[in-house]
Amino acid sequence: MLSTSANPTQKSLAPQPGASTNASVTTSRTSLEREGLRPPASTDGGRNLSASAAVSFAPRGSSLNPSPVPGSFSSDLRSQMTASRAGSRADVYNLEKLDEESLSAAEQALNELKESLNREMKIKEGSENLLEALNVKKAKQTKDQRQRVEAELNLSNHKIKELRQKITDAQRARAPPPATPTRQRPEAATQNSGLRSPPSASRSRAGSDFEDPVEQSPTFALAEILQALEVEGLTPEYYVGRANSLVDLFKRHPTLKYDLVWSVFGDRMQVMLLSDSREVVAAGYRMIRYAISDVSSLKKIRSLNTDYMVVVSLAKDRKADVEREQALKFVRAFLDVKDGVREVSRAVVRTIAAVAEHAEDRLRPICIETLAEILLRDAALLTSCGGLTPLSEALAEGTYKAPESLASALLYLLDRPQTRKYLRSGCELEVLFIAFTDVLFSYENVVKQNSKAIAASLKSWSGLMTLSMYNFRAVRSLVSSLMLPNPAIRETVIDLLFTLLRIKPPAWATSFLAGRRLTTYGRVATLKSTTVAKGTTFYEDDGAEHSFVEHYTALLLAIFIRAGMLPNLLHVAQDMDNPPLKRKTTLLIGEVLKLASRLLPPSWSAELQLLPELFSAAVEFQHDGRFNATGVVYQISSVSRTLYRSAPSSFAAGNIPSSSTLEHLGSIEETPKNSTLVNTDDATFRQLLIDSGVLSSSNPLKWDWDVTLKIIEGPLMNGKRLEEAIKASKFVKRTVSFFRPFKYRFSTYKSTRNTQKYVRVGCALMHTLLQTPEGTRYLADNKLLRQIAECLAQCDPTSGLTAQYPMFSKDHLSDTLCSGYFPMLGVLSGDPKGLQMLERWRIFNMMYHIVDLKQRPDLIKLLLSNFDYSLQGHPRVLLSKALTAGTKDMRSHATNVLRKYATRQHVTPSGQVVSDSKWAIQLLVTQLYDPEVEVCATAVKILEKACNNKYLLEYIVECRPALDHLGEIGAPLLLRFLSTSIGYHYLDGLDYISNEMDDWFLGRNDNYVGLIEASLARSFIDTSDDHPNRLSMYEDDLDGDHDIFVPPHFYRELTRTKEGCRLLEGKGHFEEFATTVREHGMQSEDPEIMTKVKGCLWAVGNVGSMELGAPFLESSDVVEHIVKIAETHEVMSLRGTAFFVLGLISRSVHGLEILSEHGWDSNCTPLGISLGFCLPMNLSKFFSFKPWKHETVASVALPDTQKTVVPPPPPVMRDADETNQRILELMVEMGNMVLYKKAKMELMMLRQKKAPGFRQPALFRKVFSLLENHHYRLGDRHMVFELFDKSVLRQIVYGDDSEDEVESSSGDEQRTERQRSISDPSEVDKFMAKMPKGSI
Repeated sequence: MLSTSANPTQKSLAPQPGASTNASVTTSRTSLEREGLRPPASTDGGRNLSASAAVSFAPRGSSLNPSPVPGSFSSDLRSQMTASRAGSRADVYNLEKLDEESLSAAEQALNELKESLNREMKIKEGSENLLEALNVKKAKQTKDQRQRVEAELNLSNHKIKELRQKITDAQRARAPPPATPTRQRPEAATQNSGLRSPPSASRSRAGSDFEDPVEQSPTFALAEILQALEVEGLTPEYYVGRANSLVDLFKRHPTLKYDLVWSVFGDRMQVMLLSDSREVVAAGYRMIRYAISDVSSLKKIRSLNTDYMVVVSLAKDRKADVEREQALKFVRAFLDVKDGVREVSRAVVRTIAAVAEHAEDRLRPICIETLAEILLRDAALLTSCGGLTPLSEALAEGTYKAPESLASALLYLLDRPQTRKYLRSGCELEVLFIAFTDVLFSYENVVKQNSKAIAASLKSWSGLMTLSMYNFRAVRSLVSSLMLPNPAIRETVIDLLFTLLRIKPPAWATSFLAGRRLTTYGRVATLKSTTVAKGTTFYEDDGAEHSFVEHYTALLLAIFIRAGMLPNLLHVAQDMDNPPLKRKTTLLIGEVLKLASRLLPPSWSAELQLLPELFSAAVEFQHDGRFNATGVVYQISSVSRTLYRSAPSSFAAGNIPSSSTLEHLGSIEETPKNSTLVNTDDATFRQLLIDSGVLSSSNPLKWDWDVTLKIIEGPLMNGKRLEEAIKASKFVKRTVSFFRPFKYRFSTYKSTRNTQKYVRVGCALMHTLLQTPEGTRYLADNKLLRQIAECLAQCDPTSGLTAQYPMFSKDHLSDTLCSGYFPMLGVLSGDPKGLQMLERWRIFNMMYHIVDLKQRPDLIKLLLSNFDYSLQGHPRVLLSKALTAGTKDMRSHATNVLRKYATRQHVTPSGQVVSDSKWAIQLLVTQLYDPEVEVCATAVKILEKACNNKYLLEYIVECRPALDHLGEIGAPLLLRFLSTSIGYHYLDGLDYISNEMDDWFLGRNDNYVGLIEASLARSFIDTSDDHPNRLSMYEDDLDGDHDIFVPPHFYRELTRTKEGCRLLEGKGHFEEFATTVREHGMQSEDPEIMTKVKGCLWAVGNVGSMELGAPFLESSDVVEHIVKIAETHEVMSLRGTAFFVLGLISRSVHGLEILSEHGWDSNCTPLGISLGFCLPMNLSKFFSFKPWKHETVASVALPDTQKTVVPPPPPVMRDADETNQRILELMVEMGNMVLYKKAKMELMMLRQKKAPGFRQPALFRKVFSLLENHHYRLGDRHMVFELFDKSVLRQIVYGDDSEDEVESSSGDEQRTERQRSISDPSEVDKFMAKMPKGSI
């Protein structure tokens, strides 16, 4: 969603000419919003603190800025010009008058301290203001002065700290408080807020029931500030200070703005907005912005004729950036109010669009963002103002650095026909591809920037449908850009394909792209062990959850293949000029072929695997290019073969069901690697020892760690070779010695991605030594474990061992490889002999103490993450202790540790399910009663995942967990219980099924739509590339619970059992769902009905995905209507929902047969089980979206509330005066590029001749109407407003269009009668007397 509070980088404030000798003034404050508006440099009426020659310092105890004259930088100035204000304050103070003689000595001392603190606060504020004034001058000229001011400021801060401490001590030492409670003065009372005088001794007595009037009555403060703003003739900083005080008051009392009397407040605002000072105008906009409460307040604000002032402010030049910025923020505040966009004027939006078109304007990015927000809230308004043009230009030119946000606004409008009509078919979104297809415009940064927006567009249904129109024109242009000889475009497109197809390069990809041979990575021993043991098969329940992300990826792959992706990739692969890009393309081709064989139906992938273009080029024997093509064939074959080897052996290409299966591979018990190097001859073994470099050097940096790991995982697994390496050489001794903590080698290396190889070697060494009796004896006698135990003892307060710098301190664990000792201990904990060694050195005792004391959560997390809990013993007891007795974070982390152990199971060759997850299930069921809801939710998610296995599901039901106290959190787990007959009868006995079924039918089915759409939206967000090089001390898979699967659906779980199908048939819910889809499926106007249809579609799909639910599909024609929705519906997102539902239906045999009759097909395993990736055989029929007729600017009708000049201008504007008529004609001619320059020059000449029309409000309104209804550039708007006299805008704002005041005297030509009457001091009391007493 677009942010409504994003601010561009603030630039310097440009003061009025003549206000200071400097041409430009820069401010150290980065945001006017944070600290309020900074007053400008003072005029002759006050001290000029920025003057370098006039800086002097008063003695200590006096303020650096003691003179409260108007115009100084202090925001605490109080006007002493009106006697009425002083009188009102005196009356209030008289009510609070206390007898100071009755105060005790302690209280008087406390009052003196408070007064001293207040004085120091003034000194500090004056120093800060003076330092800010000095910052605008050159550093060399004010170096000495700045140092003196900084020293004074530091001294003030020090004394303020001491005084506050003394006040605190004095308050503690006072007598006990009286029986009646006292009100404490807020801290802000000791600071000068600009709205009150310093506290006196008579009002600072503790226990006083009289507080400061400002703090006690915000309405009094509001009246005082508004009265202060009434005074005229003072310097701009006076008004800016009062405006900032009023804003602070609104911030402290947000409800105050609801009690404003706009007849009074609005008059003050009009005076400020018509000021000649830019800073005062900006402060006025800021005040009105904070006074906005609801739509009614917006109407009152617009009744002040603010539209005219905002348009004039936005059209000013860059010198008035502070005013323009606040005016833009004022407009953006309308968008934060519900239905506030209905009060945004067309004239204002046209001006914002003009700013957005101006390339050099500093406010251009925020104006573009504002237009995008208006587009989301009211597309008709933006279309009628021509605001789509700057958005399209920003996307095409790449000037806006976040094109994804603009693209998301367009995608939102493209979804529905009611909003789609404001966009042109095939224009707004396709401009993103200009950077790829225009050779002259191919800037690398723009290409990479737009690629992100294209990726975001293709990951949404509205973007995919729109970009696939006109026979995939946009996608074809993207793919065909690979033919351009531009390396930046080619590499960006290839990276984009990797991202869109969600291809994660294998572990050997980095080295392969660097140029190393593929044969180096052909052995499974060098890859992450994902091999399933021989005679073992992964057991997955028939009802495993279905990945919608992969279904969508299959559709994307089909689109790119149809758009000609492979021929273009083969063209890049045959290019010899860029070998790294060639290798990257080859890897992509291999991954695409592998992905196609798994996701696409055979009719798609069969022809694809042949690569006819490449082989035809390879057999052209009369051309020399055949050698290059032959090399590409060989390289693609090698990549495919290596990818096949690195994949699990039990799943050949085409047999991998989904990524969920691949994730479960981590939960299968790994088996020892059968390396071919275990049995080697003596010569080969000796040569390997020599090649490792361990024997020839004691420096570990000179060792070949790849060879060392090969030796440890190969020959040393043989007891004879291990004994030889121990006794006949120094290989084992030096290797183990390297890992000893107090050798300060391994333990002092920095933890980086490159040094993780040492941890892998250490874990392999521990595993190898435990495999043979010789290795076990050597490890037991070595000092390695004893020193690790000593390091742990340094962290155990009960051990008695301490160290100034413990080896396992928090910094060492995060920065060095000390954290690598815990994976080694984890390897030991997975073996009975290793557990005996750990017990021998009392390591478990120290761990118990560390967990009990809870002082080292980082160390506890490392222990829990790396231990192996497959064996019964101390590790499980330690984990159980952390699950129940630890802190909240510790319990949550320990619960996550159970994730992989709760789903660990396999099937033996005899078909028996073997699982040791019962202990983990029991602990997780216990966690359901944890006092923290987050811990319970984590346990529910893990148990829900374990329920995918029928065997584990039945055991969880046997544990009979009570989930009533969890409410909605435990609902998904209860739904899983319906999957088996045992669970069904268990829930039926609790009366859960009937109640839940009624809830889903009456409302939960509709709520499921929002749940699954949010889950799908999260699954398409790429978070893996945010920190590609970040390392973690903990296991990455502990927190890897991503919602990329369908959330559990009640009717899906219900139809897993025969009992549930009978209940569904008896209730007749499925027939109701089918009727809703049949009757209202093509509805595209009512959002509530469309949500109801989506809910029914998901229910039908989930029932049809089960084999027991397939008869429901056969008894109705609902599938035919779902296919019709997917192919012809006007709402693109509803088409996507129907597409996913068809994928669910295709998971059952009967559902796939029905879909095949309607032209849809899915890939199947060799056993005939559908994978659920259902695609239309005729892809063009699915993407048959026809162009629509868009609304033009002239055809859009806006309500009167969005117009400043309500009557539309006539085709030919007339005026009785000939000069005025000519001015109107020239304004029209300025829209003609042929007559533009001549018309502009003639207007300037009329201005020089002082045409009387430029002082007439009537002509101004006519010109304003032209600016509101037609497109003019920003510079032209500024020029037009400069033509008119300033008094015209005043007359427009105050609604006084009479022309008898035009020829007024020069002294009063810019002041109306109302202002003159109010600014006269003698009339102030009369005006205040006429005001209603309860008006504020």
